[in-house]
Amino acid sequence: MPKRNSTAKKKRPKRPTDVNQLAHFLVRESTEKRETEVTGDALISQIMREMGRKGGKIGGKRRLETMSDEQRSEIAHKAAQARWARRKTTAK
Repeated sequence: MPKRNSTAKKKRPKRPTDVNQLAHFLVRESTEKRETEVTGDALISQIMREMGRKGGKIGGKRRLETMSDEQRSEIAHKAAQARWARRKTTAK
């Protein structure tokens, strides 16, 4: 996962000091087509999704370690009941 600050900073080419070269550089930069960049809400959503996924992976393992065998069995039984109940309603 990229660091948060690395997405905001992009390396740009160094601007020339000569006036004519600078004019050419600015015209070329303003007229060239760029790839669409992820910005705004989409970028925030992407970063938050990656952070949540990373935390979810850790949380699931930790939850597994702290639960007893009976608790895991009960949760698995409830999940199976929910899956079978959903299957019966959609099959009709």
